[in-house]
Amino acid sequence: MLALGLLKTAPAEAFNLEGKGTGKHIIILGAGLAGMTAAYELKKLGYKCTILEARSRAGGRVWTVRKGTRETEIGGEEQTAKLEQGLYFNAGAARIPHQHEISLHYCRELKVPLETYNNINEAGFIYNDGEGALANKRVRIREIHNDMRGYTSELLAKAIDQDALDRPMTVEDKEVLIEYLRAEGELDPDKLYKGTPRRGYTTPPGAGNAPGKLADPYELSEIIRSGLIGHSFYNIGDYIYEQQMTMMQPVGGMDRISDAFERQVGKDIEYGAEVREIRKTTAGARVIYANGSGKVKEIMGDYCICTIPLPVLSGIASDFSSPVLRAIDSVAYYEAGKIGLQFKRRFWEEDEHIYGGISRTNMDIHQIFYPSNDFLSKKGVLVGYYNFGEKAVKVGDLSLAAREKLALEQGGRIHPQYWEEFEASFSLAWHKTRYSQGAFATYTSDSRERFYPALLQPDGPVYFAGEHTSYLTAWMAGAFESARRSVRDLHARVMSTQQAQAEVKG
Repeated sequence: MLALGLLKTAPAEAFNLEGKGTGKHIIILGAGLAGMTAAYELKKLGYKCTILEARSRAGGRVWTVRKGTRETEIGGEEQTAKLEQGLYFNAGAARIPHQHEISLHYCRELKVPLETYNNINEAGFIYNDGEGALANKRVRIREIHNDMRGYTSELLAKAIDQDALDRPMTVEDKEVLIEYLRAEGELDPDKLYKGTPRRGYTTPPGAGNAPGKLADPYELSEIIRSGLIGHSFYNIGDYIYEQQMTMMQPVGGMDRISDAFERQVGKDIEYGAEVREIRKTTAGARVIYANGSGKVKEIMGDYCICTIPLPVLSGIASDFSSPVLRAIDSVAYYEAGKIGLQFKRRFWEEDEHIYGGISRTNMDIHQIFYPSNDFLSKKGVLVGYYNFGEKAVKVGDLSLAAREKLALEQGGRIHPQYWEEFEASFSLAWHKTRYSQGAFATYTSDSRERFYPALLQPDGPVYFAGEHTSYLTAWMAGAFESARRSVRDLHARVMSTQQAQAEVKG
């Protein structure tokens, strides 16, 4: 939608609104990025803000696991991260697209240094658990990508030669297209694909009399029958708008962003504040919550901005309107799981020359993410699985020990070094994580049309923000955008009321 001009890009400019909201008190529910951003911008305008956060930390789904991180999933066992000091992995948000200017703006404004995140790496592997000559063995991504690029170019060149396209082409157009296909697929003079240096060597080039020996291409039929172009291996990540190069990450972990916001609004956050009720009153909003010691308290405000994820909000008593209640109960959230695996040495770099990027498989682990930070260090943490949907539910239902075992067994089929080098793990299932209960909102065209609009309008004094109130679900930019929208709408309402009151007095 962004590429077609149907959706505006995330703005990079500072958020400058006219007027002051001095004397108005805003209750903000949730100290994730949306909640803290709303408070940050409201305080610039003179508002008093109180942020209620159920967790003992800020950031929400922007969560970096480090040594000592503790978590107990719903119905699960307590887990404490045993990662070495200085090592970490991003359990939630992990990547910043270069097109998300609003995310980059806040990093710039709050002085959060960034580094390159290597999302696409042709040196990674694909592994298909199945049948066929190439199944049940790891294959470099670059080998399959370049073989398929060559074979599809060859097939199209043959179709052009035989005038087999659905529309006729001029001789000149054919020549131009065939020359492109020769270059794209590295076809020989007869327009056949016989292999390419792009896919790699069995013996790499060197000095003296060492020209290198090219690896032979796989047969097209082998690739197809071995399942290596099945849906688990679509190179969608190369083409998705938000995942195109260049991507970035904060130096030292994604929580550097939430930490920066916390430094700005931290004194306004009450941690361990579990919301029990949200009520509309004639004077504004009333929120009942239990504090960290279990004592039930009440807070009143002129307005409220609610950033609580919808699966959690569904379980909180409220007097929201029927359209809002239907939206809360009807918008689906993705299940997702991750595990961080700490190893004694970075064998993926030392042995296999993989620096960042992703390996993919049709097994339950789905993906292995390699760190894009601290290259050439001794130890490292990679994401041993990042799965979704049924796979995430299946793995999430396992005990912590069983998750670790599965990650090592399946990942060990791609990297045999796992068993010797493994040191520690930390796993999570976002759909079982308290105060989140899902990785991110996901809309169908029907649910977007039926339920989304209700979340964009204030329900009396209550406004809604969070990635679920944007078209950038699953991205930090969605939280930022939604916070600005809520602040803009709320502030316009306050300014309008002030103007009306002034005119009455006048």
